[in-house]
Parts: sequence; C-alpha cells; structure tokens
Amino acid sequence: MTRSESNGPAMLSVLRRQLRQAGWTAPRLAAELGAGEATVKRWLAGKGLTIDRLERLAGLVSLTLGDLAREAEEMGAELAPELTLAQERALSRNIFLSFLFLAILNGVPVDEIAADFEVPAGTMEAALARLERLALIDRLRSGRVRPLVDRALVFRKLPLRSLFEQHMKPAFFELDYAAPDTLYTSEVLKLSPRGVAQLAEVMERQRAEMLELADRDRQAGLPGRDWYGILSVARALDMEALRANGIPALGEAIGVAEAKGAGR
Repeated sequence: MTRSESNGPAMLSVLRRQLRQAGWTAPRLAAELGAGEATVKRWLAGKGLTIDRLERLAGLVSLTLGDLAREAEEMGAELAPELTLAQERALSRNIFLSFLFLAILNGVPVDEIAADFEVPAGTMEAALARLERLALIDRLRSGRVRPLVDRALVFRKLPLRSLFEQHMKPAFFELDYAAPDTLYTSEVLKLSPRGVAQLAEVMERQRAEMLELADRDRQAGLPGRDWYGILSVARALDMEALRANGIPALGEAIGVAEAKGAGR
C-alpha cells in the first residue's frame, strides 16, 4: 500500500472539513462540478474518487494534494494545549500579532483578516513569519495557515493577562449596557468552592459552544458578519457596600412607606 493510499481516509477527512469551513455544501459542489448531488456525496465518502477529482475538490479550497497529505499526517499529532511563557511574552508585545493569532486559532482565514483591517501584504507576511518562528502556526505551500495550538487553550500566564487588562478590559467596561444592541447576561449566585469549580467548567463549555457557533456562521456564508468581543467572568462579590449602604437605605424606605400607610 502506498503512502497516499494508507493516508486516504485522513486526507478525505481534512478535505471535508476544509470544504465545510469554506461553505461548500453538497448542492453547491454538485453545481460547480457538473455532477449529481448523490455522486458528490459518494466522492466525499471516498467511493469512485479519482486522483483528478480529489485534486479538483482540493483546489476549491486552495489546497494541493501535498497539502492534504501533510495535514492528514499531522492530524494525529497532538496540538499544544497551552502557550509557553516565551510565546505569551512575544504575543503580548504586539496587539495585532496577538489578535491575528487568536483569529487564526478560531478559524478566520488570513485573507479575510487582511481585508477587514486593510493590512498591507508585507505587514501580514512579516506577522505570519513571526508566528511561524514562534511555532504557533504552520504555513502550507498553498498559502493556507494551520494553528499548532488547541483553540480550547486558556491564557493563564501574566503577559497575555496584562495585554487583556490594557487593551480589552476598557472595551467591556465602557459598554453602554442599556443599549439594545449590547448582549449580556448577569446573575448573582451563592456557591461553595466545589460549585465555583463547576462554574468554571460551565464557562469553558459555553466558550466551546460559541466557537462552534462561529464555525457554523462562517460556513453559512451569510453577509453582514462583524467582530464581537465576548467576556465571561465571575468573582466573589464584596458585599460590604450592600451592608453599609443598601440595607439601611432599604430599611429607611420601608419605614417611610409603612409610616405613610399608617397615616392614612
């Protein structure tokens, strides 16, 4: 069995994922390739798929057969579960570099990022080269970019926390929460230490669901997509202000109301 034959199922898996991310549905593929929808589905399942057809399908997402084989070989390799301190430090020195990495990590194509922010080709090339030297991405011969870090990673080290504190935190605290286009939820809970740990797990699951939502939205190819910042945060509340100000004030208000009622 040749290398390409033994790697065939993995190559097809890579191809199907890339086609989905680019918005290529079975009906759209059928129209593009001049074949029946059922035939296209058989090809994507590996039935009757010749090298020429595989190459043409890969070309629809700007991949070569070599790219497919390379990605398929590396599918089994584990992605880094977190960033090293050196990687976080390097990212924290440049806000665009860190944003670019996070956008790539979340599946946004590099050309889309360049168009949204009018990034000159030379600047983007320098940024991608820097991310590659940091072992954060891998660039395929087709020009596509593959992250080398699991997108479920959590930034726990000081450099990127400091970057968030400087650049992102103000954006959230300056929000007009009364504006109808501001989406937010708020809740006050009383939790044990075990409950707090479980809450952190709930927040991570929510984050994964939001990433999947973004994937589906991108695959749908709908117009009007924009950038949104989402922050989930929980901390122990300082209740002294409530005790010192809120409760006495409430007592006074109740007393006034009762006095008025008694005077009628």
